[in-house]
Amino acid sequence: MFGAIIVPEIRELIAERNFTALREIFRDWDPADLAELIGDLPEGERVIVFRLLPHTVAADVFEYLDLDHQQHLLRAMAQEEVVAVLNEMSPDDRTALLEELPSNVVTQLLRLLTPEERRIAQTLLNYPEESVGRLMTPDFLAVRDEWTVEEALAYIRVHGKNSETLNHVFVVDDRGRLVDDIRIGELLIIPLDTKISEIRDANFTALRVTDPQSEAVKIFRKYDRSTLPVVDGAGVLVGIVTADDVLDVAEEEATKEIQKIGGTEALDEPYLTIPIFTMIRKRGPWLVVLLLGEMLTSTALARYEHELAKTVLLSLFLPLIISSGGNSGSQASTLIIRAMALGEVHLRDWWRVMRKEILSGSLLGLILGLLGGGRLAFWAYTTEQWKGESVYGPHWGLLSFTIGLALAGVTLWGTLAGSMLPFILRRLGLDPATSSAPFVSTLVDVTGLILYLNVAIAILRGTLL
Repeated sequence: MFGAIIVPEIRELIAERNFTALREIFRDWDPADLAELIGDLPEGERVIVFRLLPHTVAADVFEYLDLDHQQHLLRAMAQEEVVAVLNEMSPDDRTALLEELPSNVVTQLLRLLTPEERRIAQTLLNYPEESVGRLMTPDFLAVRDEWTVEEALAYIRVHGKNSETLNHVFVVDDRGRLVDDIRIGELLIIPLDTKISEIRDANFTALRVTDPQSEAVKIFRKYDRSTLPVVDGAGVLVGIVTADDVLDVAEEEATKEIQKIGGTEALDEPYLTIPIFTMIRKRGPWLVVLLLGEMLTSTALARYEHELAKTVLLSLFLPLIISSGGNSGSQASTLIIRAMALGEVHLRDWWRVMRKEILSGSLLGLILGLLGGGRLAFWAYTTEQWKGESVYGPHWGLLSFTIGLALAGVTLWGTLAGSMLPFILRRLGLDPATSSAPFVSTLVDVTGLILYLNVAIAILRGTLL
């Protein structure tokens, strides 16, 4: 790793055109660290540093760069440099780059590839977007079922350098169909004359090229694998997916969910590079919807204007009631959305979730109700003792009971609304993440307000009202 002090030193060497010293510095750097350095440099200096790297190292570094930095380097490099980098890139990372570029640019870049690399790139790009086929690499090791361990190890020594990973060796039949996978460690500890067919158990997990990438994330998590094979419709082994690619997919999915939960559309671009008008288009509609929803609060208040006119005390506690209901709803919604995303909760579990939330919502409401009503009663009693009259008037006991009961009610209601709304959206075929915290909060604000005022009318009629 390099420290923050390294960047000024690198820039100084660039300004001095001391390229020999720069090459010496970069000689032992990890590609990931080099990519981080290039990302921290100004645009003009990125190209200089990148051109100092050997072609094989440059391709590795290029794979670690952000898409924007990759596109900038492609525009800045000479054609022969682009050819070297693209042909050295791993197929899966190259596909990730190409699928984000305009079609005319992709066509031009494909022409720069060698015939074999072009065939691989076109094959991967022909798979559906967001499918495992776009994520996989065809660089893997496959051995035949009838080989001995000695023959398999000899094959691995010759071809292993071209494989994406050596963690697993895949066993195929004479038609290329996957029949098993074996950990490389198993081949190293058994007699050399043992047949591969004698050690395999045909107990394996594979992805299909048409599977969604989100499915790959779930399977990797379930089986705790670093590599999984990918087969076509006939069961022929066509590629592998590695954990680093799946981590990128998981990060992208988590980012989209968090953005939706925050009350916005998924940005699909890095925050610092997304155009301002795109940002407004992503965020504006949700804010408008939430504004219209909050307008219902004013409508509800107008419905109870006579009651509020009789006592200003009820108005004092509106923020307390509204925030408690909205907070409890947002909590429940976030928990259920995340549980759905992880596969912990399914549609059939709605009743179990409701029972759990009724219990937890009741207990949470009881806690908040006792705290809210108790605090009001304590302050009213204290001021009455000090000043001879309570700050909340002579009926502070009933008022504190009203606030406590209303807090308990809106907390329970918020919890139920927040937990059930994702199920309703999922049942309708919509994304549960769209039941974002602001949306749930807006819904509970309006309904919680109505609940509060009706509780107040029922308890305080004939006294404060």
